[in-house]
Amino acid sequence: MSPKNPKTPRPKAAAPEPKAQAEVNEHNVQQTTSKTKAKKERKPRTTGQKVFLWILILVLIFGAAGVGVFIYFACFHNNTNNSVSSPSPDFPEPIYSSLTGEEISDASLNNSPTYCVQIPNGTDGGRPQAGLGQAAVIFEAIAERGITRFAAVFQNPTVGVIGPIRSLRSYYLDWDTPFDCTVVHAGGSDEALADINRGGQRNLDESNVYMWRENNSGRAWNNLFISPANLAQFNETQGYTTSSPKTFPRLTPDEANDIVAERNACAESEDCIVEVVDTINLQFGASQTFNTVYSYDSVTNTYLRFYATGEPHTSYECPANLPEPNTKTQCGEPVQLAPSVVVAMVVSERVDSDGYHESITTIGTGPATIFQNGQAIEGTWTKSSQSSQIVFRDANGDNIQFTPGQVWIAAIPQYGRIEY
Repeated sequence: MSPKNPKTPRPKAAAPEPKAQAEVNEHNVQQTTSKTKAKKERKPRTTGQKVFLWILILVLIFGAAGVGVFIYFACFHNNTNNSVSSPSPDFPEPIYSSLTGEEISDASLNNSPTYCVQIPNGTDGGRPQAGLGQAAVIFEAIAERGITRFAAVFQNPTVGVIGPIRSLRSYYLDWDTPFDCTVVHAGGSDEALADINRGGQRNLDESNVYMWRENNSGRAWNNLFISPANLAQFNETQGYTTSSPKTFPRLTPDEANDIVAERNACAESEDCIVEVVDTINLQFGASQTFNTVYSYDSVTNTYLRFYATGEPHTSYECPANLPEPNTKTQCGEPVQLAPSVVVAMVVSERVDSDGYHESITTIGTGPATIFQNGQAIEGTWTKSSQSSQIVFRDANGDNIQFTPGQVWIAAIPQYGRIEY
């Protein structure tokens, strides 16, 4: 038998060659060295660096907070201001007439043409007048023989008829001129006609083109009338498209209401004494026919106008759709006049050299009493030139602001009387 073959032993893995092993070891050493170097290069931050970092962080935090606070308050402030002074589109800021102080629909209406119409007050057909209730300002003075006449200032009238129309006097022209108006009259005194031709005011004298005579109404020669439509037509032909009236200072409706409310509250308090002027008597002379009485209406804050005879002073408010109507038969019942402000200004007056017309001092100064909001204000009037507006001041020298509505200015002669 042959002997058994012995198992061949597995050869052991050959040991790496000395060079290869050396390369492996060198690579491992290099990796370890690189990590060690990297760790050594990350040096710890110094205390100064840490402080700087914290300061930077705090600055960024507070800066961001400040910006946020600024934006918040800026938006809040703007919203607050807008809610107070910038009304929403649904509630626009009200617009007021510079001539009457009452609310109007458009600011451009303050530059609409103005008209100053000379209107009689005689008992020989002058009464009742037409359209006087829509006049913004009315001047009343003696024209002749104790008979008073009106210079009525209109802007944007909506009635159909204004009149009657009578002659011009120089003192009416002095009061008309500051309103930059078309002066509407039927003739006038020689002095007045010379003054208006020389002064260059807008002048509409008696005209059968724009005016008409009202026949069979018992008005005698006080029967000349005009309509706002005809006034506008005349202005258009002359190129008078706007006016720049010098107006009186005005209270707003809210300011006037506050004054009345304060007065009423004061009247109910035992510690406050307020005198409400209920009745005003204005005497131009001895004639009860032309002297006037005003009765204060606290509900409407106006002054109902009466003649001293007790007769209410009324005026027709004719509709605009009636062409050249007869006021006494086609305009309904006349309405009692009730201005919001009554002014009594004392003027120096005398009969002119012709023994008929009046001479009234308009340029200068004098006493005045202003009645409004149920109260009487003692003061003065001053007018420096024909083109300047009258300035009314109280006892302290402050300009008086008129309450909204019609202003009725009576030129009381120095021999007349003001009682209240």
